[in-house]
Amino acid sequence: MEELAAEAGITVRTLRFYRERGLIPPPRREGRIAWYDEHHLARLRTITALLERGHTLNGIADLATTLESGRDMGEALGLVEPTEETPVRLTPEALADYFEGEVTPENLAKALELGYLAIDGDEIVHTSRRLLEVSAALVREGIPLAVVLESGRRIREHTEALADLFFDALAAHAKEPEAERLRPLAKSVVDAELSMAMDRRLAGNGSDDR
Repeated sequence: MEELAAEAGITVRTLRFYRERGLIPPPRREGRIAWYDEHHLARLRTITALLERGHTLNGIADLATTLESGRDMGEALGLVEPTEETPVRLTPEALADYFEGEVTPENLAKALELGYLAIDGDEIVHTSRRLLEVSAALVREGIPLAVVLESGRRIREHTEALADLFFDALAAHAKEPEAERLRPLAKSVVDAELSMAMDRRLAGNGSDDR
């Protein structure tokens, strides 16, 4: 326990407190010996990063309870049916391989805050295979993961507004306002508009306004 606390940069007393609150999973026991591993260390570093970002211990405890209670992972990640996204289960090592050493406590905390990641026992769950692959590709192109995550946060603000526009239009005018059936139409509009905006940037005619 002393070694784990030292690696995590906390006191043994704090580690015991986290364990009593259920913030970390129980250690593996062999007789009277308790064994902690790299998954416990990763969880402790995540807790520290979340606390630094202003999260409370109660909030972190609620998250841990939700993820370890056996409830549906889609619910834990904030997903509701229907969804076109496929969650991906990863070990911490596999996640680190995706992002070439950029899985820092700060980036992990941000991804958890955005709902891209959740911790499920010894595994990490990414909410979307598509976003995972695209994010990893951007990092390989030299864009820092912190920038990718912040861009994702800003994009979400706009896509939430676009979804509201679509649903408002359906509710006001559609003969049969079935959002799921008409969903491909909304996606096509967004894809076409983004494509044309990219064309304007590539042609050098885009606005400098951001």
